[in-house]
Amino acid sequence: MDIEILDEEHQEFRNQPATVTKEGKRKWIFPKKPSGRFYNARTIVSIFLLAFLIITPFIKVNGHQFLLLDFPNRHFILFGVPFGPHDFHLFVLAMISFVVFIVLFTVIFGRIFCGWACPQTIFMEMVFRKIEYWIEGDAIQQIKLKNAPWTTKKIFKKGLKHIIFFAISFFIANIFLSYIISMDKLIEIVTDPPSQHLSGLFAITIFSGVFYFVFSYFREQACTLVCPYGRLQGVLLDQDSIVIAYDYKRGEPRGKLKKGEDFSNRGDCIDCHLCVDVCPTGIDIRNGIQLECVNCTACIDACDNVMDKIQRPRGLIRYASLRNIENKAKFKFTPRMMLYSVILFILLSVLTVLMINRTDFNVNILRTPGMLFQQQPDGTISNLYDLNLVNKTFNPTEIKLKLESPANGELKIIGTDLKLEPQQIVEAKFMILLPKESITKMNTPVEIGVYDGNKLIKKIKTSFLGPVERK
Repeated sequence: MDIEILDEEHQEFRNQPATVTKEGKRKWIFPKKPSGRFYNARTIVSIFLLAFLIITPFIKVNGHQFLLLDFPNRHFILFGVPFGPHDFHLFVLAMISFVVFIVLFTVIFGRIFCGWACPQTIFMEMVFRKIEYWIEGDAIQQIKLKNAPWTTKKIFKKGLKHIIFFAISFFIANIFLSYIISMDKLIEIVTDPPSQHLSGLFAITIFSGVFYFVFSYFREQACTLVCPYGRLQGVLLDQDSIVIAYDYKRGEPRGKLKKGEDFSNRGDCIDCHLCVDVCPTGIDIRNGIQLECVNCTACIDACDNVMDKIQRPRGLIRYASLRNIENKAKFKFTPRMMLYSVILFILLSVLTVLMINRTDFNVNILRTPGMLFQQQPDGTISNLYDLNLVNKTFNPTEIKLKLESPANGELKIIGTDLKLEPQQIVEAKFMILLPKESITKMNTPVEIGVYDGNKLIKKIKTSFLGPVERK
């Protein structure tokens, strides 16, 4: 990189966040309204994701919500498949796979998730910021309004904006709540008198206040000061990671473009500052990769628009790796990417196998430890067994056991019928009785059928301990 980019003056930006002054005070960001092909694409993606977020709680599969994350009761439904505490190992494996995927994705594509799919960015830039532009105008009008005295017009605009902000925050809080307690319960709470759900009303008001605070005041600070993902860039990104980068080889030396000047002895950057003006975190992308950059592409659109006007090629700011900028090298799959890919493939393969073999019921049958066979008054021999049943579904059911073989034996449940509530674990005991003539060796194989009504769930083979008469 050129010496002037590396000198102390140009590195001063690394000594403090872009949104904080030297005195430690908050520097309020007024980003210029972006426009361009990437912004249009992000808008379409955001509409799709927002629609998915809002519509999904209303979708039901087999009478149950399509996506439910009931953390208090440890009940989860992911894409119509119910999970409970007994599936904790699947949850842990899925979380590990997700973390490895995030690491791999970041190593290759940088922080693209933050700019295109992060809820914080989507709500801030595609919902709240658009409302702000609609009510207060673009950046210049917002600055003028902030510095203007408190007139009726200013009070009306500020009041209207914050009322809408809180209303949207309240709506967002309710949508997220529907993923936790289900949409049916949320509708029940909303339609009941508030006095019946005071604690819930208090909680949702607090959550709404938090959302309102984040999107009306805290804003980009959530990305630069709170979010741990941005901090991971320092250890995850390398020279081959694709990020939003400024092509300093082509852009320097920068300077204002004078009338009649050509580009033979200067760089393509005309120092118009628009890439900084549109940045929602207030950074100058020309300084290089920075913690605050959320890869929102606003600077790319702004720069491309300028390049079109001065008849220079687009891509002065673009998606590229540092190696691509420096050496014009094409993307390559590095050993680190390969290692992460292999680990992710193994994890996903194991998770897939476990999911394919996962059943709606877990059934475990063991002969009661420490118990030998018993001889009944009618001459038959009995063994006592322990039964463990897990109902993984969200539907109540009644399990029946049947002795499949030997055919002349009998199976008796000790106690009540095996009725299972949703996600319930039941432990019971039962006896198998066999006539002496059926026992030809010390361990006689037996087969037990487990039925949900008339539907066979599983056949379990075990052994029956009995006396063997010596001839």
